[in-house]
Amino acid sequence: MTNQTEETTQGGGGLTPPPPIPPRGLWENCLWAMWRTPLGLIGVAITTVSVVLMMIGLALDLLGLVDNPYFAALCYMILPGFMVLGLVIIPLACYIHSKHWLKDSLGAELTDRALCIDLSNPKHRRYMIGFVALTVLNMAILVIIGYEGYHFTDSPYFCGKLCHQVMEPEYTAYTRSAHAKVKCVECHIGPGVSWFVKAKISGLRQVLAVMTDDFSRPIPSPVEHLRPARDTCEECHWPEKFHGKRIKTFVSFSNKNQVDPQVQEISLHIGGRNPETDEFEGIHWHVSDNVKVEYQPLNRQRTSIGAVKVTHPDGVVEEFTIDGAEAEEGEELEWRTMDCIDCHNRPTHVYDRLVEQVDFGLLSHRIDPNLPGIREDSITVLKKEYASRDEAREQIIKTLIELQAERHGNPYVKEKGEALVMAGQFLLETYMNNIWPNMNITWGTYREHIGHQDADDGFGCFRCHDDEHQTKFGKVISQDCDLCHDEP
Repeated sequence: MTNQTEETTQGGGGLTPPPPIPPRGLWENCLWAMWRTPLGLIGVAITTVSVVLMMIGLALDLLGLVDNPYFAALCYMILPGFMVLGLVIIPLACYIHSKHWLKDSLGAELTDRALCIDLSNPKHRRYMIGFVALTVLNMAILVIIGYEGYHFTDSPYFCGKLCHQVMEPEYTAYTRSAHAKVKCVECHIGPGVSWFVKAKISGLRQVLAVMTDDFSRPIPSPVEHLRPARDTCEECHWPEKFHGKRIKTFVSFSNKNQVDPQVQEISLHIGGRNPETDEFEGIHWHVSDNVKVEYQPLNRQRTSIGAVKVTHPDGVVEEFTIDGAEAEEGEELEWRTMDCIDCHNRPTHVYDRLVEQVDFGLLSHRIDPNLPGIREDSITVLKKEYASRDEAREQIIKTLIELQAERHGNPYVKEKGEALVMAGQFLLETYMNNIWPNMNITWGTYREHIGHQDADDGFGCFRCHDDEHQTKFGKVISQDCDLCHDEP
């Protein structure tokens, strides 16, 4: 019996047992944890899927095949976060598995054993080369996506389209303004790291407000904590170089005369530094380098001014106050240094005035001035309240035609149908550029401080130039028209 067993074992036709599998080392267990443990597989899967989707999204975006702000946000903001999450999970899985392996294989007293790298070991060299290659690849992908993501978040497209409901009115006004080629961030953030960080932190708060539907309708104006205009506006518009006068023309019609416009021209004292006298003068004196103008608003809208303080080049300070001025409830009196935004409060997000737009339509003949009563009917159509922009889109042209039919009868409407439709299309375009019922934005919601057309409501120059703000010596801030303009 013993001899037979020995023959079989020594090759007498029997089976040779396989050699024993060498135990995995610490490196092998780390790599094994990536592919054989649930946590490691999750990390690898998240990273791989995120990278593949990001590369596909980047290609589609650069080729212009997809034009959607949420698609871009997914590629440049959400997927990179998942990629980083996956890259964190992978070493975490290796660490957890290695700790269990050390404890089970080598004893509890060796669980703090370090992971050694021996470059003389061929396996270690392969592991290190693979690790470095993957790290470089991942970093390159993150840098590319981060670079594109940075430009995406700084683009007007991101500002205006991602938070569509909130920013659509401002974005629409921006795209048809004189600053349409200037990025939002150049005015709202400007150069420098500190304001960039402040803006991004504020942006997170705004994103949360949009997600929770907890934001003001309409957006309050003026914007609080806006960067001083000297850091932004004056990068392009330099008051030192403004001088002279500028002719401004006002064209208006009346319901009685839709054909012959009333034309008024005035010569604005733009001012700035006079190249002949080297003195600051005119309107832009307020923001000259050698004069400091400060004021105390009595309300959040800055339509009521309690006190004005002027510091002259020689150091003399004049303070103008108004009797009985008190801040609104909840408002604190604070001094604000006057800059561009205090007059040009809608430099980019300009909303039209209803009557001025109708008169422009008549002047440009987009509204046929020869249609009797068309001016009055156009104003009526635009003043009408529509529940939504969709409802306005459906009813504006129809309403204009009905009003004209009431005036002149159906035969007249049929005869002038083409001209009425063209006028209605202009009114619809005007409405869609200015009114958003869901944001409570209507005619006059956002008004300018340039001039004094809305002085009765506290807008414009007469906030200070009212002949009522005076020093203790009786000097007043004059309301003399010649200070700002005269006949050309």
